[in-house]
Amino acid sequence: MKISNVLVCALALGLGACGAGDNDGATGPDGISAEDIAAHVAVLASDEFEGRGPSSPGEEKTVAYLAAQYKAMGLQPGNGDSYFQDVPLVDITADPDTKLVFTDAGGNQISFDYASEMVVWTTRVVERSAVENSEVVFVGYGIVAPEYDWNDYEGLDVAGKTVIILVNDPGFATGDEDLFTGRAMTYYGRWTYKFEEAARQGAAAALVVHQTAPAAYGWDTVRNSWTGPQFSLEAENGNMDRIAIEGWITEQSARILFEHTGVDFDTAAAAAMSRDFEPRHLGRTASVAVDNVIRHSSSRNVVAVLPGSEVPDEYFIYMAHWDHLGLDPSIEGDGIYNGALDNASGTAALLELAQAFASLEKSPRRSMIFMSVTAEEQGLLGSAHYAANPLFPLHKTVAGLNMDGLNIIGPTAEITVTGYGMSELDAVLQKAAEARGRRIDPDPKPEYGSYYRSDHFELAKMGVPMIYPNSGIDHLEKGVAYGQAMSDKYRAERYHMPTDEFDETWDLSGAVADVLLYYDVGLAVANSDQWPNWYVTSAFRNIRIASLRAAKRGQ
Repeated sequence: MKISNVLVCALALGLGACGAGDNDGATGPDGISAEDIAAHVAVLASDEFEGRGPSSPGEEKTVAYLAAQYKAMGLQPGNGDSYFQDVPLVDITADPDTKLVFTDAGGNQISFDYASEMVVWTTRVVERSAVENSEVVFVGYGIVAPEYDWNDYEGLDVAGKTVIILVNDPGFATGDEDLFTGRAMTYYGRWTYKFEEAARQGAAAALVVHQTAPAAYGWDTVRNSWTGPQFSLEAENGNMDRIAIEGWITEQSARILFEHTGVDFDTAAAAAMSRDFEPRHLGRTASVAVDNVIRHSSSRNVVAVLPGSEVPDEYFIYMAHWDHLGLDPSIEGDGIYNGALDNASGTAALLELAQAFASLEKSPRRSMIFMSVTAEEQGLLGSAHYAANPLFPLHKTVAGLNMDGLNIIGPTAEITVTGYGMSELDAVLQKAAEARGRRIDPDPKPEYGSYYRSDHFELAKMGVPMIYPNSGIDHLEKGVAYGQAMSDKYRAERYHMPTDEFDETWDLSGAVADVLLYYDVGLAVANSDQWPNWYVTSAFRNIRIASLRAAKRGQ
């Protein structure tokens, strides 16, 4: 499809389908091209789409565009006669004048400013959430993990207290392969887990100390991602089971706080790396109040299906999130978070794969699901809603593949697998890569915890084997150093910033090579009678086994 035709489709969002034959009659994977990927990204990441924020005018344009594309391909709606699955959301916007104040026994105070020194919020659906004179405790990594013989809360009562927590887990900090999984982050290292565990422990507030290396992103990402409207799924209890205040503080803020308590931050952090760690009461109380603007809304997943030719009630799923961070009117100049790489590019790949499969003379044995999910940037909410309310039975979903950002630097010798070693899908990708003269490598940055940061994770938690391939860095002409430098440059200068815009100079030939492998994986699984499983070392294997057994008992 030529760029001009895609733009016409984007402008004619209310007209339904745009011509499916605009790919010059190519069928199968030969229809996947750099030109087509660029065309879709140029539309989805345009200023007209306003950063694709959930429940915004930008969403309306985005989901209409996606549904029109799926309809043009001849794919069936995934939800009865609709391509949409409603996702009920609530967004809460905190007052940016919020202050975080720490007070000692003598009444001396230090305070930190919102956005520049800390970011706090609440997921409770209330107009005001506050803690006042809440005792402050440093709980190290804030982890309770019996399988790793680790409990930072052992013998500690933090009910009503404010806990200060380090990001990532002890294995990253020490590099010791005998601690958790060494430098590869476990789910215990994710900020989401930190808040979940603090809530289970009864804390009133939890503040994660931001450090760039263990967090895998700079403070700009925290400020941009956790200010403005913060979305959650609607819950009957108004999320009152969550802690009253969640947040981040800068490393510098943490150092100032510790210094005022007479505790050396580095010494305390080093002590937290040991199983013998003992929490530190910092002799301070925390007070913070968040006033909120609350809005209830609905967003949408966009789902299309290509029925299988022989076993239509078994499914392979391709997924990518369509959303990004939307608009920030407080920014002077360009306040649009266009999200070109993240994740207009993955969404473009999803459309290309859908077109490739729709163009086949005969559909694969199993059905193919193509799902564009919402609110990934707000905590994987669209995929979490689908996992809890699947349109197709999860015990009949054989496997899936998630895409979150394409290769924009040109062809690489390898493709990486985030979460390598978790499932038998690795072997499927391995075979496809070898057939195309490439190799697969484990994630070169397992310490980033990326497997727990994208939408496949919500389905994996329900037992569905999911593979999450990503771009390689071993550039065929310029080598690893160039590829790593380009990856680092994107993370430092564009990730979750208004600067993530479509660039016509992108070299998408590597993206095409990767998407062809994604096609091969889906086709291989869909045309087989095999059920790829999790490896025995995966935490998801027993969940899958229990799910399949329960389904069999219910037959």
